[in-house]
Amino acid sequence: MAKRDFYEILGVDKGATVEEIKKAYRKKAIQYHPDKNPGDPQAEENFKEAAEAYDILGDANKRGRYDQYGHAGVGGASGGGGGFGGGGMSMDDIFSQFGDMFGGHFGGGFGGGGGQRGGRRVNRGSDLRVKVKLTLKEVANGVEKKIKVKKFVSCGKCGGDGAEDSHSKTTCSTCNGSGVVMRIANTILGQMQTQATCPTCSGEGKLIKNKCKACAGEGIVKEDEVITINIPAGVAEGMQLSMSGKGNAARRGGINGDLLILVEEEQHPELIRDENDLLYNLLLTIPMAAMGGTVEVPTIEGKVKVKIDPGTQPGKVLRLRNKGLPSVNSYGTGDLLVNVSVYIPQKLSDAEKKTLNELEESANFKPSKEVRETIFGKFRHMFD
Repeated sequence: MAKRDFYEILGVDKGATVEEIKKAYRKKAIQYHPDKNPGDPQAEENFKEAAEAYDILGDANKRGRYDQYGHAGVGGASGGGGGFGGGGMSMDDIFSQFGDMFGGHFGGGFGGGGGQRGGRRVNRGSDLRVKVKLTLKEVANGVEKKIKVKKFVSCGKCGGDGAEDSHSKTTCSTCNGSGVVMRIANTILGQMQTQATCPTCSGEGKLIKNKCKACAGEGIVKEDEVITINIPAGVAEGMQLSMSGKGNAARRGGINGDLLILVEEEQHPELIRDENDLLYNLLLTIPMAAMGGTVEVPTIEGKVKVKIDPGTQPGKVLRLRNKGLPSVNSYGTGDLLVNVSVYIPQKLSDAEKKTLNELEESANFKPSKEVRETIFGKFRHMFD
């Protein structure tokens, strides 16, 4: 199922400011908040959808990639677990990243935990960045790449919670496991209740007496991992894709970071990329340009035959439709533009010189007035 436009989800136009986007998201989040719509799966989906839209449009870099490449620019082209983009956001992800925006409207919790669950600090792992080099053929067709990265993963011995055993972790008595403490402050508007991170457990709600020896209580260890990346067709040099949750694991549980993939292109030996079009310089011999014939031209998928009309002039451009690269947004395919050049030999034998001298005297080999005017008109147009 195709994803909806993020601007449409939040009800803002493409020129909206950051504050307008934030305000629109807060309005949607309050409207579809699960505490306000208990047991309503559609409201929950709308809530997650709005959070994903804000995650992209609220970040200048992600928004720029989305505006240029659409969902594919922020990972919307790949489905399934571990795919690109933020579509896999859980409620914990949302409340840990954007919970402060609800301003105490609901207490921040979801599904029985109430404010306690929402208040507890959720760690987030750092992002990983890798470069992937692609050939033009891989760009044209899309490709699956397997890469090995050294990253933090959840400790296998303690299950990622950092404790030596189940008896080594106790509930923080200061916050009763909520991760937050409530304070009453006297202001000119009267008494106001505020919420702050618990200073005893640093917002985690638990205290560790005996730390896991394998990870020193951190809950994470560094290991090699092979990650499969599905790159959509039509990506471009410098484009950055992201895989949600494929970055470093978080300390003592929480949300994994993202894997950011920077696209690089290998130079093709014969073709040059110009956005979605490809350019090729065809070098003809003088007889071929004069008499015409058939030549082979390289494309991404192999060579194709192209007919050359008699009297083809240098500088003529032949267009091969749909032989270029697809748009990453599926808006069509570019063309292959063949620029015609004519090879003039620098050294001639005596026999060749004699032949050319004879041709020089032929009226057919002298440009007429109309031909001169046509060529001059094209030359003048280059400077207009």
